[in-house]
Amino acid sequence: MTDSSKPTLLVVDGHSLAYRAFFALPVDNFTTKDGQHTNGIYGFLSMFVNLIKAEKPTHLAVAFDTSRQSFRTREYSEYKANRSESPAEFKGQIPLLQECLAAMNVTVLTKEDVEADDILATLATQGAADGFDVLVCSGDRDTIQLVTDDVTLLYPSVQGVSQLKRYTPDAVVEKYGLPPENYPDIAALVGETSDNLPGVPKVGEKTAVKWLTQWGTLDALLENADKIGGVVGGNLRDHLDDVRRNRTLNRLLRDVELPVAPADLAVGPIDAEAVRDIFARLEFRTLLPRVFEAAGADPAMAVETAAPAVPAPTAGEPDAAGLAEWATAQTGEVGVSVIVAGGFPQRIGLASADAAVESTWDDDVAAALRDWLESDAPKVLNDAKQQVKALRRAGIRLGGLVFDPLLAGWLLRPSFPDKSLADLVHRYLDEKLPESDPAQLVPETEGATPGQLSWFVLRVADALRGELPASVARVLTEIELPTLGTLADMELAGVSVSHEKLSTFSAELGARSDDIAQRAFATIDREVNLGSPKQLQEVLFEQLQLPKTRKTKTGYSTDAAVLADLQESNPHPFLELLLQHREATKLRQIIESLDTAIAADDRIHTTYVQTGSQTGRLSSTDPNLQNIPIRNEESRRIRAAFEVGEGFETLLTADYSQIEMRIMAHLSEDPGLIEAFVSGEDLHRFVGARVFGVDPEEVTPAMRTKVKAMSYGLVYGLSAFGLSKQLRIEQSEAKQLMLEYFARFGSVRDYLRSSVEQARIDGFTETIFGRRRPFPDLASPNRVLRENAERAALNAPIQGSAADIMKIALVNIHEEFRAQGLRSRVLLQIHDELVVEVSTGEWDAAERIVRDRMGDAADLTVPLEVQIGRGGDWDVAGH
Repeated sequence: MTDSSKPTLLVVDGHSLAYRAFFALPVDNFTTKDGQHTNGIYGFLSMFVNLIKAEKPTHLAVAFDTSRQSFRTREYSEYKANRSESPAEFKGQIPLLQECLAAMNVTVLTKEDVEADDILATLATQGAADGFDVLVCSGDRDTIQLVTDDVTLLYPSVQGVSQLKRYTPDAVVEKYGLPPENYPDIAALVGETSDNLPGVPKVGEKTAVKWLTQWGTLDALLENADKIGGVVGGNLRDHLDDVRRNRTLNRLLRDVELPVAPADLAVGPIDAEAVRDIFARLEFRTLLPRVFEAAGADPAMAVETAAPAVPAPTAGEPDAAGLAEWATAQTGEVGVSVIVAGGFPQRIGLASADAAVESTWDDDVAAALRDWLESDAPKVLNDAKQQVKALRRAGIRLGGLVFDPLLAGWLLRPSFPDKSLADLVHRYLDEKLPESDPAQLVPETEGATPGQLSWFVLRVADALRGELPASVARVLTEIELPTLGTLADMELAGVSVSHEKLSTFSAELGARSDDIAQRAFATIDREVNLGSPKQLQEVLFEQLQLPKTRKTKTGYSTDAAVLADLQESNPHPFLELLLQHREATKLRQIIESLDTAIAADDRIHTTYVQTGSQTGRLSSTDPNLQNIPIRNEESRRIRAAFEVGEGFETLLTADYSQIEMRIMAHLSEDPGLIEAFVSGEDLHRFVGARVFGVDPEEVTPAMRTKVKAMSYGLVYGLSAFGLSKQLRIEQSEAKQLMLEYFARFGSVRDYLRSSVEQARIDGFTETIFGRRRPFPDLASPNRVLRENAERAALNAPIQGSAADIMKIALVNIHEEFRAQGLRSRVLLQIHDELVVEVSTGEWDAAERIVRDRMGDAADLTVPLEVQIGRGGDWDVAGH
């Protein structure tokens, strides 16, 4: 640490550290609702805040490059010429970062014709001379030359900007074997790849240090170059000009004329209002109080201007009768918050626009509130499903749910949904939800009470309603909220799963994996860890000399898809056994995750996630039932473990047939596709006959496979190259296939083109039912991002409409079962399939309801065909 008796000057290379932060944090996780990427800004500021807290500088500045052109590029035109253009997602982040720093009252320095490191070198030199302890924070190795007893370099580690290594003179000597002032000499000899400065061939750091130690200085070494023997000596003599040029260019300027001196850089108070404003635009909710704290300001000031227009009401605590009386007296919507513990209600809070009440949950409260909770009185709950389930476990079916802010927020921002009520309060009310610190055993601050939570829920709902387009509001009220209640019942019911079947299969797979592993080891005459990419790289590409796959950060790829391609092009017994071992291991992992999830009632109770996709499709977790494979007989054995439960007669499976292609026919209004579906003809045989110009009965299996891949590929923006790879045909044949397809189904092509163009105009796509998905990258200057967005925009209306149709069918089936008093119940929704547990004697009624409600879930120009199966387990029922 620095000498506390001296002032501390901290100078930071803003551009290099922001660039590192950009690659350290995923772009997709840091994007505002307006489409502005912020990962570089967020990563830099996180590091910066930690740095200020740890070092407590008295004086502070951040320097930035102005462009890639400087006096160095004039001297050597190839300087840094190897650097690719900055990613489009990074562009625009530096001005916003500088705006953040200005709001934080941090001096930002730039200078034409020099680099940021020259500004740092000048300030470090001046600061040391003026009696400062100087800290230089930079990701450029050239700044090592600045290190002295008074100047310490803070350099990002390989883990990224979050960890900084301290370079003192001793640390530099320990790492490089020479003092800091000699580091540029090492770099001049070795070269600097990142700056496009070639060094002496075959000369690495060890050789450079040995020479410099022997001759004392670089000049002395070069004067005696003729005395160095061997190949490297000859290389040195051949590259003397390169070494001298490198040393000239890597020497940092220490006398740049700047508008400020170190004494002018004293740390001052932040501009609280400006910081709040820019952080609100960047949607940095959690970072805001950290900035205030690091700046020595009260973190509570982070939301000073965002205080509620009225303070949260203090919740009253009436007895059970008083609670029910208060609830029934309300004439408008009531916010409800059920605090859940162990799956059951623990406390409950209710709120109106100006008052709140709450109570511990007990039998008296349950009895008093039952009628109101089950009534149609309008209620607003946030992230309601868990609370609905808890109430149902307590014997109460919640009625009157009219709004869920978490679902509404996801519908508005499906790419970046908010995760909690606190996120929603910050985004839509620009306020801070009072929260206690879960890391503290005795929290210093109390969080909002259940009644106050309900008050915030109600206010957030009002704010969200103002932003929801009418079509999206209908999706919420007519699709998502009813689906929420249906999923709650499905999760509570669970599905019966045989532990015996799973454990038997798992043991078989374990023995098979061991046998496959031993046979694989025999082919290479040694044992390796088949799960280690590093060891596999050594076996595949060094020992076996197989063609190298695509390069990754950790070597050459060994993922399953890449190795399957490698096995096809360069078959080898070890590769074949490795792929078999992976398949067996993967199946066993799936089985074990299912087996451990079997509850005491011998059923698995998965959790369905409504907000887990951008298209509207449901996902499941704990365990994930969406990833159970069905491609071969072995994986079907896993589904065979899902059985009809005790007291029920059989399982019913219902699967939509070609639903996405039917939606394509409806949206494109293509007469050919519509004719195929209306006539009941096999779609792919019908299309194959048109494309290949033959009668339907003359369509071969190979033809059918090609048009099937073509049809489904179009929905996902498949290119001729992608089609050729998928079908393993020449690209020219794939292109011709596409031309023939579009020649006969031109409306499909026209629809796909127009849908992307409309999305480019609107900024979003829309399903048949009005669900929207924003696509800000359709306007991106980055070609890769733009083309990815175009492909996703092709599919979004189709896949999203399919998700909507499935949810509508699911809800209607569930409600009709209940309305008719049937014990039969829907257990699972997996992709386009439903699994129903049918009670004794109810098959005819259940099948009719399922077939009818799935068939009439949407009014399309083509029929929705439903395939029904029956059996004692999921596998039998599905075939």
